[in-house]
Amino acid sequence: MKFQIEDVTVYFPYDYIYPEQYSYMIELKRALDAKGHCLLEMPTGTGKTIALLSLITSYSLSKPQTSIKLIYCTRTVHEMEKTLAELKLLHNYQIKHLGPQARILAIGLSSRKNLCVNPTVLAAENRDSVDAGCRKLTASWVRAMAAENPNVPTCQFFENYERAASAAVLPPGVYTLQDLRVFGKEKGWCPYFLARHMVQFANVVVYSYQYLLDPKVAGIISKEMQKESVVVFDEAHNIDNVCIEALSVSVRRQTLEGATRNLNRISQEIDRALEHMKFKYRDLLHLFVFTVEISICVKFKATDASRLRAEYNRLVEGLALRGNLPITDNWLSNPALPDDILKEAVPGNIRRAEHFLHVLRRLVQYLRGRLDAENVEKESPVSFVASINSHAGIDQKTLKFCYDRLHSLMLTLEITDTDEFLHIQTICDFATLVGTYGRGFSIIIEPFDERMPHIPDPILQLSCHDASLAIKPVFDRFQSVVITSGTLSPIDLYPRLLNFHPVVSRSFTMSLTRDCICPMVLTRGSDQLPLSTKFDMRSDPGVVRNYGKLLLEMVSVVPDGIVCFFVSYSYMDGIINTWNDSGILKEIMQHKLVFIETQDVVETTLALDNYRKACDCGRGAVFFSVARGKVAEGIDFDRHYGRLVIMFGVPFQYTLSKILLARLEYLRDTFQIKEGDFLTFDALRQAAQCVGRVIRSKADYGMMIFADKRYSRHDKRSKLPSWILSHLRDVNLNLSTDMALHIAKEVAFNTKKKNAHNELSAWIGIIYIEPRLLKKVEILLWLKFLRKMAQPYEKIGGSGRKTLLSEEDLEKMGDGGMNEMLY
Repeated sequence: MKFQIEDVTVYFPYDYIYPEQYSYMIELKRALDAKGHCLLEMPTGTGKTIALLSLITSYSLSKPQTSIKLIYCTRTVHEMEKTLAELKLLHNYQIKHLGPQARILAIGLSSRKNLCVNPTVLAAENRDSVDAGCRKLTASWVRAMAAENPNVPTCQFFENYERAASAAVLPPGVYTLQDLRVFGKEKGWCPYFLARHMVQFANVVVYSYQYLLDPKVAGIISKEMQKESVVVFDEAHNIDNVCIEALSVSVRRQTLEGATRNLNRISQEIDRALEHMKFKYRDLLHLFVFTVEISICVKFKATDASRLRAEYNRLVEGLALRGNLPITDNWLSNPALPDDILKEAVPGNIRRAEHFLHVLRRLVQYLRGRLDAENVEKESPVSFVASINSHAGIDQKTLKFCYDRLHSLMLTLEITDTDEFLHIQTICDFATLVGTYGRGFSIIIEPFDERMPHIPDPILQLSCHDASLAIKPVFDRFQSVVITSGTLSPIDLYPRLLNFHPVVSRSFTMSLTRDCICPMVLTRGSDQLPLSTKFDMRSDPGVVRNYGKLLLEMVSVVPDGIVCFFVSYSYMDGIINTWNDSGILKEIMQHKLVFIETQDVVETTLALDNYRKACDCGRGAVFFSVARGKVAEGIDFDRHYGRLVIMFGVPFQYTLSKILLARLEYLRDTFQIKEGDFLTFDALRQAAQCVGRVIRSKADYGMMIFADKRYSRHDKRSKLPSWILSHLRDVNLNLSTDMALHIAKEVAFNTKKKNAHNELSAWIGIIYIEPRLLKKVEILLWLKFLRKMAQPYEKIGGSGRKTLLSEEDLEKMGDGGMNEMLY
């Protein structure tokens, strides 16, 4: 369909549009017109992605003079692929209506591991090894040796790409990662470096958050992006945590031991290079270690701003006097933000390689001594740097340039296996950050984990408390930044956490023809004992038993898949062991198979695959997962894979964590955010994210159970998104287990038979209910419940409100009939 929003003709690739999608587009256009930032909360399953893509691309087509570039950031590769698939559908629709003038170039960009087509490199087991394997074949010095010695291995795909030169371009179109790999194989070109090259020319770029928020990556990948860009952070409910993680560093004893090995290896490389050079440069040996390094490091502070910027670029990109580095030689950029060290000159005491190594050895030795602390210690960066200066003789300016200096040295030594040097990179990352920032960080040293005090595991953490530090360059640099998700409530807290001023801040509700979700709050078990995962109650045998009885009752009546979320891995392990000892788990497995998320990615992936197979064949299954885990953040349990989700407890962070306490103190002192407000906000957004996994479209349906008495409190419950609260009726609050079962049956009894039998059979044909496991009346109840939930989606709900808008409806709305259509 095609419709107008003021002066913009919007091309939408479907025959109907939801009212909330239309309202979402209106608010988004307001932000684009104002050239400002916005916060938009849209319910899950209401077509947020296609609404964003349709409005922004149509806005660009309607205003060709603006030349807007869309930078779409996702959390996972799976979400990236889904976004590009939606964009491909939209692009085909726009070409159908506008012809060649609608052609754009849209690409997805990911790591080498996801784009490489060289089988030798792909054989590596992890991302860092793939990166190193690529550098071993494509580094400039490797290719130079290969030109003289054909026995030196290189990457044929990259060589073909280099030979193609300016002809190596992508024709207009939308390219998923798979499309890029296929195109690269057909042309014989490297898809990774081709995509890196085409990013600056593409109209739409889809990539990970880290490519903009992590300074080490953004300094290489995103530095060429134009200011006239619209940046979208999708599923951004945890964006503050992503920002903090990008600027935080942890150092353990293993890190220091690895760093020592790395320094010994670098020292050997230097000695080997000196031995090779001693006859050729005998007279210069006492003055210089590497002439190419010294010649650029002798710099003076400039006064002109443009000269300062040019100097900084040379320091980052060409410390080894190689001009602009080849794209294959680029390493991670400086972890500090460019403007923070723009006016600094390279310290003279680390210009010579052996001096720099001596500085790093002293730093490692100092950190090793700090890890021997017997009690928890907390320091500010200023105090910590002063301590380093007094004990190790390393000043702040030297620390600030450690990362760049290491980059220069490794380039000079022509080291390609960078995956072997991750430990010394971590140390230099830590040094640069602690030497750059005086506020917003804390250094916390813990001799052991308080939850396991009998196991010595010292850790030194440079913890960032201010999420605005990482995202500030994005707000300052780009024209409009859109932060959107289905769980941003309370939405007014994000501007304070990220320290920005949105021109539009709006939360939308979901228009429905039927109640597709049934949220309930359970506060008591069948024996009327209160349910909670509060620290003083979570281990109570009565709580554990009632949680098990709740799940046992539900698996006996709910068909297909059930997903259970726990507050932590340790609590999940403990409660499952107790259920196993008491026989509850065995009873559950008589009804459904049980699968468990672990901290091992491979095991969890296999468990998910088998869980889906069990649901597909009609056996049914239960999946045990953890809030804040990988499954809670990125896996959808739509359709029959999730007919019920149970949130066992309120997923608060570990409140005795020293890092969390330091962040709470900083938020209180800097942004006047109370500790309780932030903890509740963080816990409820995680709970909403968990239960939202089962509703991925308006045609979907399921039940949500919040199993903790604290959800009945208004100050907790009110923090849930409005699309959940609108279905959370008063009668569904403060329930016991038997009352929750009664409500589910009551909903089924009151269902009207709106469907023909053949329409129903299409939905329930895959559902297997074993008669010996269910009472006859429960079978009838669930059939009636399914009749209600499986009815076709209607354009007008029971109240007469429009829930699907056609092109004709939108034209009437343009004539002033909006209220008539929507309300």
